[in-house]
Amino acid sequence: MNLIITNQTDQDINMDDKLEDVITTVLETEGLSLNYEVSISFVDKDEIHRLNKYYRKVDRPTDVLSFPMDEDFFIDGVDTMLGDIVICMDVAKDQAKDFGHSLDREIMYLTAHSCLHLLGYDHMEDDEKVKMRAREKEVMKSLGVFKNE
Repeated sequence: MNLIITNQTDQDINMDDKLEDVITTVLETEGLSLNYEVSISFVDKDEIHRLNKYYRKVDRPTDVLSFPMDEDFFIDGVDTMLGDIVICMDVAKDQAKDFGHSLDREIMYLTAHSCLHLLGYDHMEDDEKVKMRAREKEVMKSLGVFKNE
C-alpha cells in the first residue's frame, strides 16, 4: 500500500504510521488487497470551504472530502490509485474538542470514514448510513481506538 500525505497547513501532523494503519485496516476489513495508493491532504478551513463549494456546491467548510478514482484498468505491479482524502485540520480540531476526544482519534476516524467513501460507501439513505457506521465502528475497534480517547 502506498500512502501519500501532504500537509498544506502550518500545523505539525506526525501521524503517518497511524494513517497507514487506518487505510490498511479499512482495506483488510473489506477483504481487499493492499495494492492501492491513497493520498491524504491536510488543509485549512478556507481551502476545504473552496473545495466543498466547487465540487459539491455546498458553500461552507466541512471536515473531510473524498475523491474516489474511477479507474477501470489495472497495471500489474503498480498500486491502483484508490483516491484522494482531504481533511480540514481546523474542523477536525473543533470536532475533537466538541466530542471530547483527541485530535489523533478524530483524524483517524475521518480517514476511515473517507476511505470507506473511496470504496463506494455512502450515508445519504438510512440503510446506507447504517452499513457505513457499522464499518466505521469495526475499523476503529480493530485499531483499538474508541470514542472519548
